[in-house]
Amino acid sequence: MASLGAIATAPLKAKREGDKSAKSIVFMGVLWFTIFFSVLCLGTLLVNAFFDGWTRLDGNLITRYSSTVLPETAGARAAILGSALVIVMTAVLAIPLGVAAGVYLEEFADPRRWYNKIIEVNLTNLAAVPAIVYGMLTAGVALSIGLPRRVVLAGAIALALLILPVIIITTREAMRAVPREIREGSLALGATPLQTVWRQTLPSAVPGIATGSIIALSRALGEAAPLLLLGGLVFVSYDPNGLFSGYTVLPIQIYDWVKEPQLAFQQVASAAIILMLGLLLLMNAVAIVIRNRYQKRW
Repeated sequence: MASLGAIATAPLKAKREGDKSAKSIVFMGVLWFTIFFSVLCLGTLLVNAFFDGWTRLDGNLITRYSSTVLPETAGARAAILGSALVIVMTAVLAIPLGVAAGVYLEEFADPRRWYNKIIEVNLTNLAAVPAIVYGMLTAGVALSIGLPRRVVLAGAIALALLILPVIIITTREAMRAVPREIREGSLALGATPLQTVWRQTLPSAVPGIATGSIIALSRALGEAAPLLLLGGLVFVSYDPNGLFSGYTVLPIQIYDWVKEPQLAFQQVASAAIILMLGLLLLMNAVAIVIRNRYQKRW
């Protein structure tokens, strides 16, 4: 009887396996088509930008200021220096706080506490919040404390808030990747939990933390929405010289040039796009090198 039952159910089992196989093939086909289409669109845009802007990839692009009357010689000097200053201040504000928060949540916080559970849920949600929301939050805080919105410090605060959840999450993941045996061995030798984290766990997680932080900063480099909401300047003909100086950044400068109908503005905007993409690729390449060279294999 058992053999008869097996024979009777065999066609049904084969049919179910065939349906799963067909669904898998359809899913993989849609997935690969989506990837191909996305890469094709991105490649087309990059090629167009390169052919439009390669003639303006010269010294004027990085040594001259923007111009509204002479687009043929306009440059992005103020935007490049402004981006550098804003990103440095963003790193100073976000990385220490993000790493400290990530270490605390992963190593010391009690996951059973209700407030830690709330923090866990909110961190995941905050990482997906649109960038302009952080600009609105920073604008409200700046207004309440009397901080001018159009200064480097305000822009850095907005971008720091934007990447802070990402740094916290990547720090926690890097700490979690360190084997538990290292912690247990350190504690067994008489080290305190704080000494274990400071001398064993955290140094082992530094490559992963550095990789996540650089990728987060590369995201901040390409953001324009929160800075535009804060009133970031679109035309600057001077170098930013401090935290309370007016500034512009590459995404805002590109936005300003793209609006102009003249061909020369479109060319210099394309050249600035190539420059910014080069900086982003360089930052991501540095992150990959750090991860591959210094990350330990457990």
